[in-house]
Amino acid sequence: MLGRLNPLVLALMSVSWGLPAAAWAQAETPAVPAPQTLKAVTVSATPLSRSEQDLAAPVTVLDEDDLLTRRAATLGETLEQEPGITSSHFGAGASRPIIRGMDGARVKIVSDGAEVQDASTISPDHAVGLEPMLSQRVEVLRGPAALLYGGGAVGGVVNVLDNKIPTEMPENAVEGSVELRGATGPRETSGAFELTTGGKGLVFHAEGLKRNANDYKVGRGWAGGNRVDGSYNHTETGSVGLSWVGDRGYIGLAYTSQRNRYGLPGHDHAYEGCHAHGTHLHCPDDGHDHGDEDGHDHDHGEEGDSHGVPFVKLRSQRWDVRGELRDPFAGFTRLRVRAGFTDYQHDEIEGDTIATTFKNKAHDGRVELEHAPIGGLRGVIGAQTTRRDFSALGEEAYVQPTVTRNNGLFALEEYTVGDWRFEGGLRHEWQRIDVQGGAPDTRHRGTSVSAGAVWKFAPQYSLGVSASRSHRLPTAEELYANGLHLATSTYEIGNANLKKETSNNIDLTLRKFAGPTTFSVSVFHNKMDNFIYGRTLDVYQNLQLLEYTQHDATFTGLEAKVRHQIDRIFAVSLTGDYVRAKLDGGGNLPRIPAYRVGTRLDARWQAWSGDVELSYVGRQDKVAEFETETAGYTMLNLGAAYEGRMSGTRYQIYVRANNLTNKLAYRHTSFIKNAAPLMGRNIVMGVRLTF
Repeated sequence: MLGRLNPLVLALMSVSWGLPAAAWAQAETPAVPAPQTLKAVTVSATPLSRSEQDLAAPVTVLDEDDLLTRRAATLGETLEQEPGITSSHFGAGASRPIIRGMDGARVKIVSDGAEVQDASTISPDHAVGLEPMLSQRVEVLRGPAALLYGGGAVGGVVNVLDNKIPTEMPENAVEGSVELRGATGPRETSGAFELTTGGKGLVFHAEGLKRNANDYKVGRGWAGGNRVDGSYNHTETGSVGLSWVGDRGYIGLAYTSQRNRYGLPGHDHAYEGCHAHGTHLHCPDDGHDHGDEDGHDHDHGEEGDSHGVPFVKLRSQRWDVRGELRDPFAGFTRLRVRAGFTDYQHDEIEGDTIATTFKNKAHDGRVELEHAPIGGLRGVIGAQTTRRDFSALGEEAYVQPTVTRNNGLFALEEYTVGDWRFEGGLRHEWQRIDVQGGAPDTRHRGTSVSAGAVWKFAPQYSLGVSASRSHRLPTAEELYANGLHLATSTYEIGNANLKKETSNNIDLTLRKFAGPTTFSVSVFHNKMDNFIYGRTLDVYQNLQLLEYTQHDATFTGLEAKVRHQIDRIFAVSLTGDYVRAKLDGGGNLPRIPAYRVGTRLDARWQAWSGDVELSYVGRQDKVAEFETETAGYTMLNLGAAYEGRMSGTRYQIYVRANNLTNKLAYRHTSFIKNAAPLMGRNIVMGVRLTF
């Protein structure tokens, strides 16, 4: 694999390290008429209000204009083109971000700092409880500040910002937007709106979305047909919020209702009646064998039987409280409060019958206090508490009802001297899980610590290094799972004796943030002690016997993005990422993404913009036991947009063609990769009005 990566590494490093000698003399002569400077975007997920270029670890920020043509029905598909990020991909209805090969509970998803309480960490067929089309900005954070959201966020934190609780008075009496879009691949129509109005300190906000997407088309040559059965997604989301805005801050409340209905491709009833006997599967067909002679299974997730494709009917009600007060009392410059209460339920329905019901009633609250500088130190201290009451009832209730309580205390400090900025984070958390059904309750605690530094060693350049040692506490699913899960074609067995896992991570990031050429190149090494993962013990046809176990593991990787402004109109970019995840002592971890490399040519001329993207995903042949390899593929995307104004209203018209060559492709990170290939050629067209 490393041999095949040499061209990628050499190309990235040649651009990155080919620094002109004048840079070291603190001067640079631009090669284009107008040198470019990356816009300094304040990352709100970092409570000390720092920009991307000032952080020790890599950060990805997508603002509203970036998201205009990238937004998809799921958060994972919205972010999957960013370096270091891919998605779990479960048809069209469910997809979580995977960061540096880490998924599930290791990637924390928060809504403006408050944890999103859904069931998506339990299984990849469960949708994330927020809507990307209503987001204003998405931040992906790694490094020391990520500890503020949990020691278990070893992959990273995805912070989705919205406007459902206004933080300032609207400049005009009424502000808002309307967006309509359609897509040919899933025959999708969707529409969204937002409206903000206020006066005398009170601000009201309303927003909503409706999406109707049918089964999507796949690339040419798939043996399963033209479309993926059960890959439809119908969504309705609405929110109302009210806030009071004053000279020193704001406080607000919002209510959000979400309704989803989406199919479960690959759900196979043929394994009903299968059960585990020790380390082997026993199924009604006594003549089965456990895998092929070479120790690998057949392709997972073939189409189910005559029962038809089951679907999920999801209902979520959420209350959010957000507030901020500047100079709350002596010695402190800001008080920030976030709280959320979620009543979540989804039914997995087969025909007209509810087969399984998942319920999750949860609340999350956090308080942050930023103290005034003390001897040059700026910092934040805070506390967080979370309670989750989870239950699964029905045919696939493979996890016993549990109540999880987690409490944490955290601090983040920074110190700046000359061209150096230092930061450090500390978090301690306690967790208790009470379980029904006779299994023992569990208690865990863990302490996480991190440190980082940023050195601006020359104008336009910075070097960041961060190191962390963090503890992730096992989840209820990893501890207590026991039963069939047909959506992923697995029989899952938990382990109540699991210990906390320990991540020892180091990151090195080189940036150039101004001039005609800008870039960010990061390398990381993550040594994981007692890494928790689902190990496949046995297979019967496509059904896997999966047991949660622990083993030391190591994650090593690279992610990079280089952009060069050719002239006032054209710019070219090169991106790439690679992660190698293996068990210490031999063996590979399952569902690790393959390396990727891509290039993009974009242009801006007056009110027009456009781009051409060509990306290649490599073959993944570093696979775990019983896991099949996944072929590589190349995709071509085109996009164009026009922006104008009419009577004070800004309008944007856009069109995007994804997978223009209609390539048949499979995502290695998906449990159902062969039952649900990636979407084929898809033309997205839309218009957005902002007033």
